[in-house]
Amino acid sequence: MSSNSRLRTLGDKIAGPGHPVYVTGEIGINHNGDLENAFKLIDVAAEAGCDAVKFQKRTPEICTPRDQWDIERDTPWGRMTYIDYRHRVEFGEDEYRAISEHCKKRGIDWFASPWDTEAVAFLEKFDVPAHKVASASLTDDELLRALRATGRTIILSTGMSTPKQIRHAVEVLGSDNILLCHATSTYPAKAEELNLRVINTLQAEYPNVPIGYSGHETGLQTTLAAVALGAAFVERHITLDRAMWGSDQAASVEPQGLQRLVRDIRIIQESLGDGVKKVYESELGPMKKLRRVAGVVAESEAADREPAAV
Repeated sequence: MSSNSRLRTLGDKIAGPGHPVYVTGEIGINHNGDLENAFKLIDVAAEAGCDAVKFQKRTPEICTPRDQWDIERDTPWGRMTYIDYRHRVEFGEDEYRAISEHCKKRGIDWFASPWDTEAVAFLEKFDVPAHKVASASLTDDELLRALRATGRTIILSTGMSTPKQIRHAVEVLGSDNILLCHATSTYPAKAEELNLRVINTLQAEYPNVPIGYSGHETGLQTTLAAVALGAAFVERHITLDRAMWGSDQAASVEPQGLQRLVRDIRIIQESLGDGVKKVYESELGPMKKLRRVAGVVAESEAADREPAAV
């Protein structure tokens, strides 16, 4: 399988083998409906070196079950019905125009997870580099077909999903323009339930699809391990402060942690190399100084290339 078949375009960048890991800071609804918070989170992601930030876009009346609309809940803005809360944390077209301009100014892309077909049409008003399918939406064939029709790269998270459900979603979306993300959909996810080797399982199952990782754990080590296992795309929720109000805040990365995460992802991807064993120029000095018995390099290399006599 040609590695070119595993490359995906995200705006002016490429995700896949031989290219830098595409790092996304998932803002989601951690902005709590406050545009200034969104701007601050975009700044945090840009300064850390992320390639993009991601939001979530819902049409509340479609995504919220009717029997939940009138249930009251406590929020930072007082007690309100659930449907009013869902509207309170949604941005409209004016806000997304401002977000788009701010991202352009900061040199970072943005896209979102649409949760319904109206949200897909809304996001298509903007020149986003991709669309994201949240794990909860993997079985929504109507949404998947609407996303496929956009012709954009589709990033599909696979949390809370069986192998059969994943295969069906890939069939609906088509494999030519998707990027799959391994994920465990608990917030925060326990280390023993991350099962990072699924990255390799997905690589074997879908050899023509780049595989990424969407993490909801606390800490950074396991996300770095995902990169070492070959993740071509990484997404982590980001926050200004994990103590802020909201269900995703506790499983999010704060600004200093995001700086370290992106820095270490870049170091790891550089260190992985091409897998071909070689003697580096920088090793010749230590070899001369430390090796007591010199090997016959030319003869041994020739022997490796020539078949043994029979």
